[in-house]
Amino acid sequence: MAGETVITIVGNLTADPELRTIGSGATVASFTIASTPRTWNRQTNQFEDGQALFMRCSAWRDLADHCAQSLKKGMRVIATGRLQQRSYQAQDGSQRTVVEMQLDEIGPSLRYATAQVTRQSSGQGGFQGRSGGFQGGQQPNQGYGNQGGQGGYAGGQGGYNGGYQGGGAGYSQQPAAPANPSAPAADPWSNAGASDAGSFSTFGASSDFGGGDDSDPEF
Repeated sequence: MAGETVITIVGNLTADPELRTIGSGATVASFTIASTPRTWNRQTNQFEDGQALFMRCSAWRDLADHCAQSLKKGMRVIATGRLQQRSYQAQDGSQRTVVEMQLDEIGPSLRYATAQVTRQSSGQGGFQGRSGGFQGGQQPNQGYGNQGGQGGYAGGQGGYNGGYQGGGAGYSQQPAAPANPSAPAADPWSNAGASDAGSFSTFGASSDFGGGDDSDPEF
């Protein structure tokens, strides 16, 4: 939408997502992503962490359910969404303003991790839930991912593999054998025999013009 501020943030979750249901029945998941820049120090010849940015994020409806089932504290994610500013009343009665990110998309960072993605129908899980998905690790080689070599799109049974499996139906049917071609129709011009004796082969005989001289009209 025009006029909105769209950003992408890469960072780690500071806590597990908090899932709740509002009055209208919609679900919302809230969590914070900490994005810490790293710079190279030429004097020490090593990377140093800069000032961390803590971005409060919210996901709605199906995305909220998927986040609650898939994301855990410490996971490194890539999120894109729109910045929104809202005001609320604190418990002490004061009015406060907060800037948060309403998520459009979120997924695992595969720089230090692998992930096993399961395609889900509307209203069902996300990235393999808490038992699968990105099983968290803190070391670069292990990352926040699943076991190596098992990543990729493994959610075939719920998604694309349910396509053309029609067995004997659909495209697997063999085309029916064509019927035997019928014999060609007889050529009416090829037989000049008895069946045509009274037609074109005898045209011009005296019978075609009234018979002999006796049948001629008198003048």
